[in-house]
Amino acid sequence: MFKVGKINIKNALLLAPMEDVTDISFRQLCKKMGADVVYTEFVNAEGLIRSNEKTRKKLEISDFERPVGIQIYGENLNSMIEAAKIAEQENPDLIDINAGCWVKKVANRGAGAGLLKDPPYLQKMVEEIVKSVKIPVTVKTRIGWDSNSILIEEIAKRIEDAGAQALTIHGRTRCQGHSGEPDWSWIGKVKQIVKIPVAVNGGIFTAYDAKRAFDETGADAVMIARGAITHPWIFKETKELIETGEIKTVVTYQDKIFTALEQIKSAVPVKGERRAVLEFRKHYTSYLKGLHNISHVRNEMMKLVTYSEVEERLFNYLEELKMRENENERTA
Repeated sequence: MFKVGKINIKNALLLAPMEDVTDISFRQLCKKMGADVVYTEFVNAEGLIRSNEKTRKKLEISDFERPVGIQIYGENLNSMIEAAKIAEQENPDLIDINAGCWVKKVANRGAGAGLLKDPPYLQKMVEEIVKSVKIPVTVKTRIGWDSNSILIEEIAKRIEDAGAQALTIHGRTRCQGHSGEPDWSWIGKVKQIVKIPVAVNGGIFTAYDAKRAFDETGADAVMIARGAITHPWIFKETKELIETGEIKTVVTYQDKIFTALEQIKSAVPVKGERRAVLEFRKHYTSYLKGLHNISHVRNEMMKLVTYSEVEERLFNYLEELKMRENENERTA
């Protein structure tokens, strides 16, 4: 059971915090698709305390998303404490500490997965943040820095002792990044030694992966990252698979196109039209993968900078696909 504060969900499905991905429009979309808890992009503590406008924008949440968590990251204890207090003012359901980001510019300076190199310091950071806010604090981390320093059991116990109410574990080391297979066996080991809820993350791209993660690890929740980018329907499909033993949802090309348009349109009021359209470019391949003549269409869309242009091109593409479908039916 994923029990954190007022949240109490069996087989909870969590949308992972992802930089330049889990903005408010994508979080709302995944919520509609069945995500139980969603997280903001990871928010730089230094940017928050310096009132950086772009960083502050990442804190914006809506009631529709609830329960929603704000994730913060940084290496400086005092900055993280202040950032947690600022984040709390936005009234999220929880604050999550990033102790798992593997990218060099974050980890090599001691933030994110860099905190794994100093478990006592990580424990102190969690402890002080827990003291500084009134809402639940959780932590997302990895199994270790590298294969020679897998300290997740010690770290999990320290995090629990520090007062964190839940822990998410990505089954890879920092040095692995996204390469290699995640080792989910550590989740079961951690479950043996802590009482707080434990979520599993890493290597979950389909509903079948998500169900297997629950079955193999005994985790209280599954956190989905890149699998949601390529296929946000994964939340709905996973629930169907767990509840009925089969996936009943059929995702059509119409669904993909209209969902893409919905996501861009909802981002425009938040980010501004140009930025919303430009940032969505990374999603075209995911949403339209496998459709007829998509490489040509995608290349055209990479040149578009307004929502009306994108909408027009996708509606035209929709008609092209319908005509091709009708032609195939006539010749069948």
